[in-house]
Amino acid sequence: MPIINSKYHRRPWYFFNGHFETIIPSLFYEVNGTSYERERLELADGDFLDLDWVRNENKRLMVLSHGLEGSADRHYIKRPAHFFSERGWDILAWNNRSCSGEMNRLPRFYHHGATEDIAAVIDRGLAEEYDEIVLMGYSMGAGMQQKYLGERKPDNRIKGAISFSVPCNVQNSAEMLKIGANRIYENRFISKLKQKIVEKSKQINVPVDLDVIKKVKNFKEFDEAFTLKVHTEYKDANDFYSRITSDQFLPNIKIPLLIVNALNDPMLGEPCYPIELAKQSENIYLEMPEKGGHVGFTIPGNQWSYMEYAAEGFINEVINSKSFAKN
Repeated sequence: MPIINSKYHRRPWYFFNGHFETIIPSLFYEVNGTSYERERLELADGDFLDLDWVRNENKRLMVLSHGLEGSADRHYIKRPAHFFSERGWDILAWNNRSCSGEMNRLPRFYHHGATEDIAAVIDRGLAEEYDEIVLMGYSMGAGMQQKYLGERKPDNRIKGAISFSVPCNVQNSAEMLKIGANRIYENRFISKLKQKIVEKSKQINVPVDLDVIKKVKNFKEFDEAFTLKVHTEYKDANDFYSRITSDQFLPNIKIPLLIVNALNDPMLGEPCYPIELAKQSENIYLEMPEKGGHVGFTIPGNQWSYMEYAAEGFINEVINSKSFAKN
């Protein structure tokens, strides 16, 4: 039943396709008026996460999770932080290991299935005794929060979640990045990750062959050369992808979840659109705009994107109504 007819139809005229809708905001959009208060969260394994707060003594908290090689300073995080802090929310925007501007301490970084980190962040938010919490994630961060919600029973103060441009099937998304012009995204991600490994190796002993790392050309090669060396619980790349992908956890989610994936998203293939599940689920809402690109959804002449309005509408029309019904 919960397939949503999208209200996003009009992109800027010069955004000719999904690539333009993805790349132009990523490279050129800036957000002013968002000031964070940073907190360092020490983790049980000896590493840390940097958390960026917007506190206004509100009773509601929104937890924002960024995408691969993003941070709390990315436009698509600072924009909702600004939007919702003006509408009665406190904000907790967190940075994955190595993404806050300071290298993390341990050999590992992060990955789509690293829900121990988002769990630590959410626990930190819950410790502040907010009345209600909503999770909002983008791309990898969205997949991470979906896995978190599906593999455990969340605190009853977590009322709902919203996901944009989420690679529900990680293996499929990795394959999509090998196709044609999509390689520009993979090359950019891989280049940044390789640079981080070289930087990290100057500080601590990293159990990888740097000569092999420098020759890596795609995500499977990267995961085999690095990820599986520091996350030894996975047998191989296929085992890794099959265990971290979030689509298998979606049926277990018991709170309202909105997934907004544009049909022209260059990073998502057919398995990333859980249509049949949404038709049968009471909790999974799927919106598939024809346009929008990957974490784009630009509205001409508007400082906000469609993502902020879609999230606000879902909170007001679905999350709040279901929470009220349960009370």
